[in-house]
Amino acid sequence: ALLFFALVIVSAASLAMNYSSQPVGFIGLGIMGEGMAARLISEKVAGSPSRALHVWNRSASKCEALKSKFPDANIVVEKSAKAVVEACGVTYSMLSTPEAAASVFNDSAGTLAGVTSGKAIVDCATLAESDHQTMSAAVTAKSGVYMEAPVSGSKGPAATGTLIFLCGGPRSLFDAIENDGLNAMGKASHFLGESVGVGTQAKLVVNSVMGTMLAAFSEGIALSQAMGLDGKTMVEIFGQGACAAPMYKLKGNKITESPPDHGTNFPLKHAHKDMALASDLAEKHGIAYATNDAAEKIFKRAREGEMGLQDLDFSAVFEQVFEDSKGTSEFSAKRQKK
Repeated sequence: ALLFFALVIVSAASLAMNYSSQPVGFIGLGIMGEGMAARLISEKVAGSPSRALHVWNRSASKCEALKSKFPDANIVVEKSAKAVVEACGVTYSMLSTPEAAASVFNDSAGTLAGVTSGKAIVDCATLAESDHQTMSAAVTAKSGVYMEAPVSGSKGPAATGTLIFLCGGPRSLFDAIENDGLNAMGKASHFLGESVGVGTQAKLVVNSVMGTMLAAFSEGIALSQAMGLDGKTMVEIFGQGACAAPMYKLKGNKITESPPDHGTNFPLKHAHKDMALASDLAEKHGIAYATNDAAEKIFKRAREGEMGLQDLDFSAVFEQVFEDSKGTSEFSAKRQKK
């Protein structure tokens, strides 16, 4: 038993040493990936003369923008996701949707095509459990290493390195990058187990609760305004009581502007996607999830409606509350005509 334990420690140490001497890859420089890749450079994990950062994005302009932001950094723009993986020890991936993740992963010049023995893929997207498990099996079949690491946090935390990583996969890979990558991009990293899927489970629970909180908060502020109460005063009151939450302060101050500010940090369409996936998880495990399901329907109407809310911040669910109320509320009807 002692020999086995010692071998595990040596194996983890060797893995860390091996990856730390190799270039780092990043696939996907969108709303989240742009800030995350920048943190790897600014915190000197990658982008140095001795350890390049290899990047690829579906639109090449994002890669060029990153190079312009860090003109002195050693950034290599690759022509494909495959080329990134081939050049690097560890490659992070952050793509916006399950469809985008699958397309880039499975393409003939995609992520999987670049995997060979020992190559590590760390996928930070919020997907379905089965998506991560399928990709993990494919990488492992080629003797690579796969870890899911979905993040709690949006555009702001990505840019400031305050994301929270929720990880599932080989402990040895987590140990190798916890203080050589994850620490640069996040304020906390949680290892939830060796089984790929546990990180996704945790992330979907977090995002479903966050969505229901924002839907309820939006209804409360809408009701307050309809009764003639000042929205900003109500946000202040929320912040002074037992239900105070950082999200209420952040989103509350924006939705009570005139006009409301729904500048995108976390797109509404992605919030809805996560809530729908959480509903599927609850059904699979036999848990009544009625509160989430009711809120998910509001987000669904907002995503599919004619107001064009899907690409705005998920705080735009506030607008859907008034849209749903315009037939019964004179205040809502007048507001929606403006």
